Amino acid sequence: MNIMVVGVGGQGTLLTSRIIGKTALVQGFDVKLSEVHGMAQRGGSVVTFVRYGDKVYEPVCEEGTVDALISFERLEALRYAHFLKKDGVMIVNDTRIDPMTVVIGAAEYPEGIIEELEKSHKLYTINGGEIAKALGNSKVLNSVVLGLAAKHIGFTKEEWVEVLRSTVPPKTIEINTKAFEMGYNS
Repeated sequence: MNIMVVGVGGQGTLLTSRIIGKTALVQGFDVKLSEVHGMAQRGGSVVTFVRYGDKVYEPVCEEGTVDALISFERLEALRYAHFLKKDGVMIVNDTRIDPMTVVIGAAEYPEGIIEELEKSHKLYTINGGEIAKALGNSKVLNSVVLGLAAKHIGFTKEEWVEVLRSTVPPKTIEINTKAFEMGYNS
């Protein structure tokens, strides 16, 4: 299974990848993770790959081989959609974060991204930011999106929750569990 997680620095992309990898590891799979940070601290792209199976030799996925693309921002989904295989699934947090080129006026943010992606991909969207805010903590956005993604990656809900609870900081276990459940049930 090849999973790609993309987002903007600070959205929880790396933690999400670790939870996915740990969930597969607990189930007995060989797991490889690869992280590409870019200008993450300045709002730039963060890209991670999680690969698992009986035996995995490479940590990075080639274009057209990703089974599930999880994106925390819609432009990042568009930017990396070519990695998804023909029958792959895309989970997108439907939010907009302007890249620096848009902020400084050197480029325009594309319109109709979700509609464009829906034309050629099996797409599931969620407004994780709104759900996280409603829960009172915008930092649990990644758990909301992971909840939706978990339904399309495999493993039981209980297996996901167990790993999530053992991975997030202790003082955030309850809020992250609730966020995951909200995403899973959406």
